[in-house]
Amino acid sequence: MNHSATNSSKHLLLSIIELGGYPDFKPLYQQAGYAVESVTSVRKALGLLKKIHPDVIVAEFNFQSDFRDRTSSLESLLAVVQRFPKTKVIVFYENEHAHQLARLQAQFPIHAALAYPIDTHLLEASLR
Repeated sequence: MNHSATNSSKHLLLSIIELGGYPDFKPLYQQAGYAVESVTSVRKALGLLKKIHPDVIVAEFNFQSDFRDRTSSLESLLAVVQRFPKTKVIVFYENEHAHQLARLQAQFPIHAALAYPIDTHLLEASLR
């Protein structure tokens, strides 16, 4: 098998793990055919998006009630991602924040929203 051809056909997935507390899904992403880039904050992700245009972004919805004008840093990310219409955004969220996330989904296209604990089958399906 020609490896250079395989690598160039790999899709890029940007994983933003701010709080974590769930399994490392990197092996699952790689198995699904993605090269994985990981960052620990939306701020770092925003910097990276100036250089790369991932096929998929997996991020956490960390609701912050102290943000007056927005619900989470995810909003800044989604605003930037709108410039990349082919990029799918998958969001992990806490069930109790579903209604805050729904407000965000009304404003921005989110490919999939998965509640904790993350169902790996649903995650896999949303990567296809």
